[in-house]
Amino acid sequence: MTKILSLVIILMMAVHIIKPLGLPGLRYRRDFWKLALLAIAAISLTVLLSHGR
Repeated sequence: MTKILSLVIILMMAVHIIKPLGLPGLRYRRDFWKLALLAIAAISLTVLLSHGR
């Protein structure tokens, strides 16, 4: 699951650098780092939910 999530976020970052997504907070090319923070949070949450018993 984390590998698929990582690939999706990397693809979103690549697309955002080419053409900004236009979402609130992601209107400029320089905002692609926010997607990286989202990726770290999502992967951490996935790991906690799957291994945090």
